[in-house]
Amino acid sequence: MEILQDLRTWRFWRHFLTMSFACLGGLSTVLQTSSVINPEVKIFQGTPVLIAVIVISLVFGLKLSWPRPISQDYSAPKTKITIVEGNMLAETTHLVIGTNDTFDTETPNIIAQSSLQGQALQVLFGGDLRELDAQLTNALTGKPTVGTIAKAGKQTRFGVGTVATVRHAARLIFFLAYAEMDAQNTAHSTPDKVWTSLRLLWDEISKRGNGGTVSVPVIGGGQARLSSVLPAQDAIRLTILSFMFASRNEKVCDELRIVVRPEDYKKLDRLELQSFLSSLRSS
Repeated sequence: MEILQDLRTWRFWRHFLTMSFACLGGLSTVLQTSSVINPEVKIFQGTPVLIAVIVISLVFGLKLSWPRPISQDYSAPKTKITIVEGNMLAETTHLVIGTNDTFDTETPNIIAQSSLQGQALQVLFGGDLRELDAQLTNALTGKPTVGTIAKAGKQTRFGVGTVATVRHAARLIFFLAYAEMDAQNTAHSTPDKVWTSLRLLWDEISKRGNGGTVSVPVIGGGQARLSSVLPAQDAIRLTILSFMFASRNEKVCDELRIVVRPEDYKKLDRLELQSFLSSLRSS
């Protein structure tokens, strides 16, 4: 179904027709040149040859245009970006989990159990809230704060962009604060704050990640309530640009995997995202 969706896009047909006509033109030029040089040779003339040329051109265009996994390798910087459909918590790589600037963890009154952070508590920490809080407290020791807020739950604000890095078995989990909590424990963010948070995230991963692969969700939806101003397609592009800019200063990781929920993945213009990834090779 996803491939059929890709095949219905204008981007696919435009690329398919461009590549097919380019191949047709190239083969026609070669055959015409051959006929001029060797007019006595008739083997490359006639209807069968024309049909063969058209078929070859169509197959060539289809091969170059057929939807593939959304992935791109880069040499400068030497890294790779992959966009996949899946469950973040099923990834075996380093993980990035979005959170709020007070690093609240209590479910369901403050953090929704259906959110990625709420699911991470259950899946990765076995629902042990005290263990997660202890690890976050340890990770935040020495981090600067920006004030306090009178509300239920945690009240110390560390500011947007703060990263609490905790160890989970042989990997790291980067809890990234990209949203601010208000007095009603409602999280809010903006595209500017997401951009700032991502910049600080890449810096932390570069220092602590030791290369390897890092999986990130679509940053900006969920608790940050940005889906209306920063839909998944734009949030993914924002993440990619931020990552590439950071990687040109110093290596962040070997591969960035952007893991998209199935309900969001089916809405993406996947060919556009692949084209966007490819365009960054020469930028």
